[in-house]
Amino acid sequence: MVRIYSTPTCIYCKYAKEFFKKNNIEYTDLNVAEDEKAREEMISKSQQMGVPVIDIDGKLVVGFDQRKIE
Repeated sequence: MVRIYSTPTCIYCKYAKEFFKKNNIEYTDLNVAEDEKAREEMISKSQQMGVPVIDIDGKLVVGFDQRKIE
C-alpha cells in the first residue's frame, strides 16, 4: 500500500504521483494542507513537515527520491 502525504502546490509531490501513475502503482493521496488528521499522521511518522512523505508498506521516503522508491 502506498500513501503520499502531499500539498497541491508541491512540485515534487506532483512528480511522485506522476511516477506512480506511469508505473501503474495505486496510491492514496493525502492532502496535508487541508486534512489536519493526515498532517498530524505525517508529522508523527516522519518527524518533519516537508512534503512529499511517501509511505510504501510502512517504509518512509521523504521527498521524491526515485532511486529509493524503486
